[in-house]
Amino acid sequence: MAAPRWEVVVLGLASVAWCAGDAQGGGAQFPWDEVRLPRSVVPLHYHLLIHPNLTTLTFTGTVDIDVAVAQPTKAVVLHGKRLRVTRAAIEAGAGSTCTVRDVRLLRHPPREQLALLATEPLCAGHNYTLRIQYSANLSDSFHGFYKSTYRTQEGELRVLASTHFEPTSARMAFPCFDEPAFKARFSVKIRREPNHLALSNMPLVKSVNIASWLVEDHFDTSVKMSTYLVAFIVSDFKSISKVTNHGVKISVYTVPEKINQAHYALDAAVKLLDFYEDYFSVPYPLPKQDLAAIPDFQSGAMENWGLTTYRESALLYDPEKSSASSRLWITMTVAHELAHQWFGNLVTMEWWNDLWLNEGFAKFMELLSVNVTHPELRVEDYFLRRCFDAMEVDALNSSHPVSTPVEDPAQILEMFDEVSYEKGSCILNMLRDFLTADVFKAGIVQYLQKYSYQNTKNEDLWDSLTNMCPTVDTEKSELQGDGFCRRNQQSSSNAQHWTKETLDVKAMMDTWTLQKGFPLVTVTVRGKNVHLQQEHYKIGVHTLSPTENGYLWHIPLTYITSKSHTVQRFLMRTKTDVIILPEEVEWLKFNVDMNGYYIVHYEDDGWDRLINLLRQNHTIISSNDRASLINNIFQLVRIKKLSISKAFDLTLYMKRETQIMPILQGMNELVPIYKLMERRDTDGTEKQLKDYIVNLFKDLIDKQLWSDEGSVSERMLRQSLLVFACVRRYQPCVDKAEEYFSKWQKSNGTLRLPADVKTAVYTVGAQTSEGWDFLLSKYQHHSFSVDKDKIASALSLTRNKDKLQWLMEEGLRGDIIKTQDFPHIIVSVARNPSGYHLAWTFLRENWEKLIEKFELGSSSIAHIVTGVTNLYSTRPQLAQVKEFFSSLEEKSAQLRCIQQAIETIEDNIEWMDRYFEKIKTWLQKNQP
Repeated sequence: MAAPRWEVVVLGLASVAWCAGDAQGGGAQFPWDEVRLPRSVVPLHYHLLIHPNLTTLTFTGTVDIDVAVAQPTKAVVLHGKRLRVTRAAIEAGAGSTCTVRDVRLLRHPPREQLALLATEPLCAGHNYTLRIQYSANLSDSFHGFYKSTYRTQEGELRVLASTHFEPTSARMAFPCFDEPAFKARFSVKIRREPNHLALSNMPLVKSVNIASWLVEDHFDTSVKMSTYLVAFIVSDFKSISKVTNHGVKISVYTVPEKINQAHYALDAAVKLLDFYEDYFSVPYPLPKQDLAAIPDFQSGAMENWGLTTYRESALLYDPEKSSASSRLWITMTVAHELAHQWFGNLVTMEWWNDLWLNEGFAKFMELLSVNVTHPELRVEDYFLRRCFDAMEVDALNSSHPVSTPVEDPAQILEMFDEVSYEKGSCILNMLRDFLTADVFKAGIVQYLQKYSYQNTKNEDLWDSLTNMCPTVDTEKSELQGDGFCRRNQQSSSNAQHWTKETLDVKAMMDTWTLQKGFPLVTVTVRGKNVHLQQEHYKIGVHTLSPTENGYLWHIPLTYITSKSHTVQRFLMRTKTDVIILPEEVEWLKFNVDMNGYYIVHYEDDGWDRLINLLRQNHTIISSNDRASLINNIFQLVRIKKLSISKAFDLTLYMKRETQIMPILQGMNELVPIYKLMERRDTDGTEKQLKDYIVNLFKDLIDKQLWSDEGSVSERMLRQSLLVFACVRRYQPCVDKAEEYFSKWQKSNGTLRLPADVKTAVYTVGAQTSEGWDFLLSKYQHHSFSVDKDKIASALSLTRNKDKLQWLMEEGLRGDIIKTQDFPHIIVSVARNPSGYHLAWTFLRENWEKLIEKFELGSSSIAHIVTGVTNLYSTRPQLAQVKEFFSSLEEKSAQLRCIQQAIETIEDNIEWMDRYFEKIKTWLQKNQP
C-alpha cells in the first residue's frame, strides 16, 4: 500500500512556506498514527473569532486554545478538516520558562488531524496557548459551518450560516480537540454585517463596530463542554421570548415571515425546561436557551448547549393549519433536545461507543416529561411503537449491542440509529418499571449531580442506580452496607424480584447493553406451574461467536392472569425457571403493557386462549397489551414458532377495535405483507388481502368525521385511517377526498381544509396530472409552508413515472424541494408500486452525490438504503442489491445499513416462499 502524501506547512512567527513531502521522501513523518487523539495535551479554553462572508460563502477564523501539557511532547495533535491554515504558533503560558521557537504544521487528511510540531518538547505541568489562523468554505452539506437559504414571500433568496457539529464536524469550523472527553470553556466572537444577527451558546455581552459595514459580537464564556455542542448562527432571524419560573430566558428564532408559528414551541419549551429543573434537582446552568428553526437541516434537531437547532417542521406550528401529529412531534422533539441539556451536555459519554447514554436517555425523557407537561397528548400511546421498531432491526444479525466499540467518523455516525435511540429508551423504561419510578429518579439525580461537567461510561449510571432500593414491598427490603438491595422475605406468590440475594443493577443491565438482540420467553402452563424458557430471538442466518451463543438476559418479567389483574413480577436470570401460581388460571399475559424489551410465546393452547379472550372481550386487557400481542404473534411467525393462519386468526378481533395503538400495530403487520404481494404478480391474492384489511377497519373508517374534532389520539387515528383508506382506493373515502380536493382547487387553495384530513385529500388529488401540478404550485407557495411534508408525500404517490423521476432529481438538486427532504422523497417513491424500480436506479446512479451530501454512515443514508430496498422479495432483486453494494469502495460496502437491507430482503424471500400459499388459503376461507 502506497504511503499517503502529507501537506507540510512550516510556520514561523511571520512567514508561511508550503511544501509537500511524504514519510519516505525526506518529508516530515506525521507524529501520531491512531484515530483517537493522544492525551498528552488537554484543552482548557478556546478563544474563537469567526468571520463568515455570506456573499462569497467563505469564512475566516482565528482560534487561541489554552492547553495544559500532561506529558512532555514535541507534537500537539488535534483535529482539522478542510481548513486552510495560514499561521500557527505555540506560546508558553505566563511565567513559564519553557519557550517555543519555530512551529511546523503537518496534516493527516484521512484521519482529519493536524499536528503542531515544536523543535523542543513542551514541558509537562505547564500551560501553553496554540494560536491558529485559517480560512475555509462554508460547507455545502448539513454539517460543519454550513450555508442555508430561504426565499421571502417576494421570492428573494436569502442566505444564512449555521452549524451542526455532532458527532465529528466541529473540526470543519475551527481546529480543535474534537472528542467528547476533551471538555473546555469557549469564548466566541463573531463578525457580521450590521443587518445580520449572530447567535451562539452564550448570551451576547457586547457588540463592537469594526467598520461601518462590520460588527463584532462578543459572547459570554461558556461552561465546560464538549466541542460537538458549540454552535453559532449568522442570519436575519426574528425572535420571541419568555422567562421560565426558574428565571431562564427562552427564545425561539425563525426566518422573519414564520415568527407567528413560534408561539407553541416557546410555550412548550418554558414548561419543559421548568419540568426538567424540578425533576433532575440540578439547575439549568446557563442564563438563556434559544431554539432556532433552520431552513436546511438534516436531522430533526440538535442539542447545542443554550442554542438548540431544529428543522422547521420540528419547531414551527400553525394552530390553524398544523395537524395533531405535528403538535405531538414538535413537543417531543423540544422535550428531547432540552433533556439533552442535562443528559449529554452536563454529563457526557466518554466516547461515542456509549452514545446511548445521551440519546437513549433523551428519547426516554420525552415520554416522562411530556406525560407531565402535556398529558392531553397521551405520549405513552406512541412509546411502544419505537420499541417494536428497534426490535425489527435488533433481530437481525447485523445489529449491534447498545454499547459497542467505534473509532472512525463513519462508524460513529452509524451509532445514531434505532439501537442507540429507541432500544436505549425502551430498556430504560423497562428498568424504571422494575426499580419503580421513585428509585429510578433518585438514581439518575445522583448520577447527574455526581458527574456534572464530566464524562461517563455505562457502569457509572448502573453504579448510581445500584445504590438505591426498590420501594416495592419496602417493609421487606433493606439497603445493605455494601450498597446492594436484598429482599428478606417473599410474599406467598412466587413472583419475586429476588430472594435473599443481591440486586446488582450493573449485572442485570449489562445483559441488555453489552449483548445485541433481545430474548424470546416461552411460557408453558402445567396446572399451577408456569415453566419459562429464554432464548435469543433471531431472524435469518446468524453468525454467532461462542459467547453470543451463550446469551442470557436478566429479564424483569411481569404478568397478569385471568384471576388477578395485579401486576406480578419475577426476575428471570437463568435459561429456564418455574413460577408457581396460587391457583390454576384460564389465561396469562406476560410483559404487561409491553414495558419489557422482550417478546413472549405461549406454548400448547396458550395463544388460543388469548385469541379467544380478544374475541370475547378484548377490553379486559389494556390497549398496549393488545398491541403487543399483535406484534408478538407476527414476530413468532417470522421464526416459524407459529403458523401464519394463527396470526391471521388473531387479527379477526380487530373488527371491534377502536384504540390507536392496536389499530396502528395491526396495520403495521398487515400492510407490509400486502405491499410485498403488490410487488409480485400474485394472481389476485394481494387484492383479496387488501379487501380483508380494509374490511377489518371499514366500520371505524366510516365513522370518522372529516374534521379536526376530538382528542389528539382520535385525531391522529383519523389521519392514519383516512390516508390508509384513500391510498387503498376505498371508494367512500376516495369520493369524499375528491369532493374536498375539487372545492379546494376551485378556491385556488384558499378554502381551509381540516388539518387532519389534508394528507388524504392531497393524496387523492395527486392522482390526476392536473391535481399533481396544482399541488406542486402550492408546495412552492409560502402560505403552505406547514403542509410541505404532506404535499410531498402526496406528490410521491402519483403513478406517473416522469413526475416521480422529476421529484427525486429536484429533491437532490434542492431548488424547489429542499435537499433535506430528499430521503423522505426517495423512500416514498420506492414504496409506490410505480416507483420502486426508479428509486433503486436513482440510488445507484447518484450514490457518490448522496454520500457527499448526507455523509457516509449517517441515519439519512441508512434510511435511504433500507427504505428503498425493504419491500424487495425476489432473488433477482437480492442479487442486484448485493452486486451494486459489493462494487463500492470498502467503507461504503461495509455500512451496517447495507447488511440490514440484504438480511431484510433474504427474510422477505423466505417469508413469501413459506407463507404466500397459506395466506391465500386462509383468505379464501375467511373472506366476508
